[in-house]
Amino acid sequence: MNDIQSEFGVVIVGGGPVGLATAIGIAQSGVSTSLVARRAAYNDNRTSALLGGSIDFLRSLGVWEACEQHAAPLQTMRLIDDTGRLIRAPEVRFTSDEIGQENFGYNIENRILVEALEQRASGLQGLIRFDDEAASIEPAASHVDVVTQQGGALKARVVGGADGRQSLARRSANIGVREQTLKQSALTFNVSHTRPHHSISTEFHTPNGPCVFVPLPGQNSSVVWVTTSERAAQLRGLTDQELGDAAERQSHSILGKMTAEGDRHIFPLTIQTPHAFAARRIALLGESAHVFPPIGAQGLNLGLRDAADFIRIVSNAFHAGVDAGSDTILSQYALARRLDITTRSATIEIANLSLLSDFLPVHSLRAAGLQLLSAVGPLRKLAMREGLSPWWRRAG
Repeated sequence: MNDIQSEFGVVIVGGGPVGLATAIGIAQSGVSTSLVARRAAYNDNRTSALLGGSIDFLRSLGVWEACEQHAAPLQTMRLIDDTGRLIRAPEVRFTSDEIGQENFGYNIENRILVEALEQRASGLQGLIRFDDEAASIEPAASHVDVVTQQGGALKARVVGGADGRQSLARRSANIGVREQTLKQSALTFNVSHTRPHHSISTEFHTPNGPCVFVPLPGQNSSVVWVTTSERAAQLRGLTDQELGDAAERQSHSILGKMTAEGDRHIFPLTIQTPHAFAARRIALLGESAHVFPPIGAQGLNLGLRDAADFIRIVSNAFHAGVDAGSDTILSQYALARRLDITTRSATIEIANLSLLSDFLPVHSLRAAGLQLLSAVGPLRKLAMREGLSPWWRRAG
């Protein structure tokens, strides 16, 4: 360990997609960078719907070229009220060509995305990888000390904590978190089907949450089924054919006969919001900075925007010769992320609660809102553009 560089401008802790992307971007900018994260094979079949801004960001990292041929384009987003209630919303359909885009983004298996990020990271000379986990992160006046579980000792001017919802980086920064546990779980799995999806992502709104069928290459789709925790456990216990039959019934056979394939995963739904997004030379990224239900394809997209803002603000500070870990610089990062994270989190929470509510006026308001989105062209286009990227990022 003594002959390995131990002092860096930036240390990124956490090796998921957000941590890898952040480390790549900082290293590309010419700042000495270390990534502290174990190389862990992504063997499951979970997927992510990456929207337009995320694709542009991954292109800037030199990563997307290795992913595109394995991803399915998303050209239409379809919302269907399947609540069976007295007052129901009309079907809403968004198409990318309405806003002059070839598609809204792509759906891709996480393992393929992570493999591409890992390959890019391994080829960067300015990025030193410690195949280890952080044991302690100790902020000091002018730097942060990071000690790995195998005894490696690193110093950095600033740390990016991309180490998940149980973040050591967040605790080390003395940042508290508000957590709310919901009475729902998300079951994720993939299906093959006998009818083509035509690049249409279809979201059925049920009284227990949304069930989304997102295109994958070929006649395959990924499914995110939000329901009660009891129902999610029951579905996971079915055979592949039984689960496929259940998915076909839920989708009203729009994709024909279905068969479940590969692993199934259950995620109890929680909402986590930290009291701050940066402190004590530590900035929070990804799920250390925000956790909310997998609704609206926002989770990873929001994390990649964390990465993009961190890279821009921190690399600019280094190149300007100022202290990138100072309160002034970290407050710029926190300000850049606060509006994006809080508005997306609130939107998703309200959308979820509107489905769960038994209060008739809430059903009326929800139906009226979706009717406006369906009928008013400029409003629909605004919603589509906002879903791809916040207005202040487009304006910038």
